[in-house]
This record gives sequence, structure tokens and C-alpha cells, in this order.
Amino acid sequence: MANHALLTAEDHGNLRVRSERGAAYGDAVMSCVTVPDEFRRVQNLYPILFQRGRDREHFSAVALFGFEEGENLFLEGTRWDAAYRPLAMDIQPFLIGAPASGSDTKQVHVDLDSPRIAAGEGVSVFDEFGRPTPYLDAVAEQLGSLDIGYQRAGDFFAALDRLDLFEPLTLEVTLEDGSTNRLVGFHVLDEEKVRALDPTALGELHRDGHLMPMFMAMASLSNLGALIERKNRRLHRG
Repeated sequence: MANHALLTAEDHGNLRVRSERGAAYGDAVMSCVTVPDEFRRVQNLYPILFQRGRDREHFSAVALFGFEEGENLFLEGTRWDAAYRPLAMDIQPFLIGAPASGSDTKQVHVDLDSPRIAAGEGVSVFDEFGRPTPYLDAVAEQLGSLDIGYQRAGDFFAALDRLDLFEPLTLEVTLEDGSTNRLVGFHVLDEEKVRALDPTALGELHRDGHLMPMFMAMASLSNLGALIERKNRRLHRG
């Protein structure tokens, strides 16, 4: 159960955060949300898939870490085995909150029930004078980047949906032990429809900054093979 609070030096001057990775800290997840602004960094390591929202009208994107709920194949004990972690994972236990009354600046909130909140251990959030530490400054910058990405993402998904470029993905992964993992509920971009886009549509996608993240998402699917290899290696280790 989340317990979100506005982060202040007065209330959280002694707050410390465990920065190591691990299932105990909430990292054992199959995927996390990512945004088009981040696709260039994500696509080198993780497959990027799309999900239709509950309203059936809007899409979002996720970086894939595993093939079943609770499985993160990049998690090796207390180590994340990749050079980059998506922002939605890296910022925890912090999140963006609504601006204060009379301000346009959004505020940093913290989930006080997060397992990353430590008593006397971990990285300090404020120094002895109540000033943000370099750690908190870095988190605030990441939160800002993610928030801007969220704001821009809607236009990207709407443009691709309007051009009918999403197609459902059903992927059956047969592993070396003979077992099968079936990945359903996701979408990818239909490459044939992308190739068939006319110059006007391509020009509009380029003009609006959508063309590059679209190609990054398609390129990211080459990481599915590496993810299957990670799964097979884990099965071998037992």
C-alpha cells in the first residue's frame, strides 16, 4: 500500500534510501513504464512493447524485463545487470506530485511505505543543513525528465494509433528445457504498415518528433532474443 507524502527537509531531514537493487526493494517486476523521450536509451537493452489502456482508447509503452509476472531477468541478487535502468525504476521511491497552490512547479513526493526507505542506512536525501544532497538533485532531474516525457507521450501514441500502426503481439517462447512462455496483452508496431506510410504521413511524424522513437521501438525488438538467452541461463542455474 503506497503512502505518498510531499518531501520536505522539515519532515524528512533524516530520510535515507537504499540504492542497491533486489527483489526485496521492489525490483522483481516483469516490466515498467517508459516514455518515447527515453526510447533511445532503452532500446539498446530492453524490448519496448505497447499496451492498450483499460479505456481501450489510449496506449502506453513498457520496457520488458521478463516473460512472466514477478520475473526480472536483469536482476542478479543485489545487482541490476544492465548499464541503464529505465527512469521509472531508477527514481523509486520518489514521484512527481502536484504543484503547490499558486505555483506551476511540480513537487517531489516520496512513498514512505517503500521498502527502499531505510532507518539509519542508505543514501541521505538531505544534508545536515537541510539542503538536498547530490543524490536528491539527481533524482529530481530524473523526475523532471520523466514528467516531461509523460506529457509528450500522448501525442506520440495518438499519432501512431491514428495511422493504425499498432498490432497485437502474441509470442510463444520455447525454452531449452522444453517449457513455453506465452507473452500476450502487448502490441508492437506493424512494420509493413510503417513501410507503406506515404511521404505526407512520414513528414508529419518527423515534424512532430515521432519518427525517431518509432524506429527505436521497432529496433528494440531485437532484444527479445537476448532476453530469451537470459531466461535459459537462469534455468540452467536452477
